[in-house]
Amino acid sequence: MSRILTSILMIGSIGYFGYKYKYRLINLLLGSSLIRRVAVGSILSFPGVKQKMMQSMFGRPSEG
Repeated sequence: MSRILTSILMIGSIGYFGYKYKYRLINLLLGSSLIRRVAVGSILSFPGVKQKMMQSMFGRPSEG
């Protein structure tokens, strides 16, 4: 019983501090160029994300 309670407490603590310092953790992780490249590549591999981002950056094609 004590082991289960300790595990729950540890997971809860990690979750709390992860949420509290989420932006610091993201900046720390994305500071590495390899991890940043993998993260951007995986996000752009989702269907529609790349197209939507290109439209927002370069505007919609002119009709007509």
